[in-house]
Amino acid sequence: MNRSRALAVLAASVALLAGCAQGGGEPARSAGSRPATAAPAPSASGAESGTTGGTTPSGTLLVADFGSDTVTFVDPDRGAFASVEVGTAPYGLVVGADGRAWAATAEGVAVVDTRTRARLALVPYRTATGPATTGEYRGGGMGIALSPDGRRVYVGVNVPGGNGTLEVIDTAALEVTDRVPVGRRPFDVDVSRDGSEVYATNHDSFDVTVVRADGLRTRRIEVAPYGTEGGLGSWLKPHYAAVRPSDGRLLLPFEGEKLVVVDPATGRSEVRRMTANTHQHGTTVTPDGTLLTVGTGPVDPATDRGPSLTVRAPDGTERVFPLDGPHEAVAVSGDGRTAYVTGGFTRDGYWDGLTVVDLTDGSSHRLAAGSRPLGIAVL
Repeated sequence: MNRSRALAVLAASVALLAGCAQGGGEPARSAGSRPATAAPAPSASGAESGTTGGTTPSGTLLVADFGSDTVTFVDPDRGAFASVEVGTAPYGLVVGADGRAWAATAEGVAVVDTRTRARLALVPYRTATGPATTGEYRGGGMGIALSPDGRRVYVGVNVPGGNGTLEVIDTAALEVTDRVPVGRRPFDVDVSRDGSEVYATNHDSFDVTVVRADGLRTRRIEVAPYGTEGGLGSWLKPHYAAVRPSDGRLLLPFEGEKLVVVDPATGRSEVRRMTANTHQHGTTVTPDGTLLTVGTGPVDPATDRGPSLTVRAPDGTERVFPLDGPHEAVAVSGDGRTAYVTGGFTRDGYWDGLTVVDLTDGSSHRLAAGSRPLGIAVL
């Protein structure tokens, strides 16, 4: 991005104070703090769609319904077929090898048995975040990840108006055992392949907090390829990261123009060129090192392109598939042939469903799936 465009973006960002800028939440909902409790299975809602009985087929999609306090199960061919109440405004989610899903809500981390489609518990945060609210700037859990051995869940907890925390949940005891300060608005949380480190990507402080799993020592790495000018009003901040399988480096896309490759051991960054030229949010990486990144649309309509999905091969070559409207997060099918992109989006313009993208030819179609879906996983 040249300097004139950066200044134009900065001016627009400060004026709007929306989307990637810090702002106020929507009206509060009452939600008292309480210990983790077992919960009866909520009723599944929605028409059955080729799925019967009390088990969930492999390949089913699970999405976090930021707009309806539920997670929704989605048949990738036919659409949503069941929902489970989990707590206010669920954001990120992750699924373990044992079939339990962990959804970061405004009230705590909900534990869902994906096989029987029932909520098992709600683990409250230790961090004080105020009343449970909805909307983009709500307090509570955002990014979430599992340790490789499945024994710990790491959740980034947003504290409106201040720095967040990383809370550690014992998956057997279903309780928070530790917490450590991180940066502002931890959009994403990732774990190194060996489980020794946790990475919180902090949107509003232009950084990644590296947390040692043993002892919870922290280091801050600034990630700001456009600089930090504009502060909370800037659009040019980190959102999501992925851990590159080949070497453990962090991959953070910016604006469809720059891919920042961070070595968490040294804190040093390299910048690679990207080609989509659009504001970017969700990202994931496949086992072979293919990076998929969601473009949400233009910051500056005069120079930027519309929403898209970038598929970047390990050698740096890119395919950019246009999308119809904003999207937020992406997951990939087990065979690597299909991408599922959530339409929830953290700003205005979201919609209730997924775009299914054929990664062989770029064709796509929409699929009904939940209410403002953000986080997504393939079961």
